Amino acid sequence: MEFTAATIAGFLNGEVDGNPSVKVNTVAKIEEGHVGALSFLANPKYEHYIYSTRSSVVLVNKEFVPTEKIIATLIRVPDAYKAFASLLTLVEQSRPKKTGIHSTAVIESSAIIGKDVYIGANAYIGENCFVGDGCKIYPQVFIGDNSKVGKNSIINPNVTIYHECVIGNNCIVHAGTVIGSDGFGFAPQSETEFMKIPQIGNVIIEDDVEIGANVAIDRATMGSTIIKKGVKIDNLVQIGHNVEIGENTVMAGQTGIAGSTKIGKNCMLAGQVGIAGHIKIADGTKIGAQAGILGDIKEENTIILGSPAFDYKQFFKSTVVFKKLPELKTRLDRIEKEIESLKGK
Repeated sequence: MEFTAATIAGFLNGEVDGNPSVKVNTVAKIEEGHVGALSFLANPKYEHYIYSTRSSVVLVNKEFVPTEKIIATLIRVPDAYKAFASLLTLVEQSRPKKTGIHSTAVIESSAIIGKDVYIGANAYIGENCFVGDGCKIYPQVFIGDNSKVGKNSIINPNVTIYHECVIGNNCIVHAGTVIGSDGFGFAPQSETEFMKIPQIGNVIIEDDVEIGANVAIDRATMGSTIIKKGVKIDNLVQIGHNVEIGENTVMAGQTGIAGSTKIGKNCMLAGQVGIAGHIKIADGTKIGAQAGILGDIKEENTIILGSPAFDYKQFFKSTVVFKKLPELKTRLDRIEKEIESLKGK
């Protein structure tokens, strides 16, 4: 597909600064730009690329003021990053869509399949399942008995959804993710033996949730593990049994959440955060990378870092001391020797 700068500006309600007739047919990073490509500049760290990029069109924030000559045509918008994301969405939507049910897909007779659904090769849909209108079920997906997938959801290749789980509308689940495997429940019988506790609950994922690749979300022991509306989960995240994640919370890769923990809405968890079980995290909490959370966070909109984690301002003050510990130890040893010498006198 090919668009002029004027057409793109019209779609984004932007202003053209340069040649409105210049055409683009692809997108590229600003540092890798070439003729016919559209790029964007949002981060000031990349400004130097705009003076040398070969991209034909560059989206910039409306207030951007160049300090050198720019060859590319600019489209000025209120937020270049959001505008570029909108264009990528348009490009994605314009791609050919998979349709139909592959001959090798296995769909049990009691399953209900909606309209305009795509089901790929070797997918399996179990007894009494429901797949809503407009869903895309890619090859080798497994959907266990009595599970439900809401309308317009996308289940990518090799996803496993165990029995009796619920996926809402407009969700995206990326390749290799497992939803509804048994929670980690074992009762000690002796010093060397454990008895498995049956996990008879399920997982409920509400609308507009996106789950990355190779995520594991355990089913509840009883009741439900719940991922609420609008949550975004990165790759390689582990969510334990009976966990609840509040609306619009986001979490980065390799985060681990132990069983029965409740995380509030609008929280942000950076990479490799570890959260102990049976605790509560208040709404709006922001947790820095590799933080370890061992107890409740009761105050909303708190920012915490460290392991064990504590208030980020205190953490930054503490890092100054951490760096000086060897020096402080040397000074302390010297003071102790001086005190011992004075005692001797």
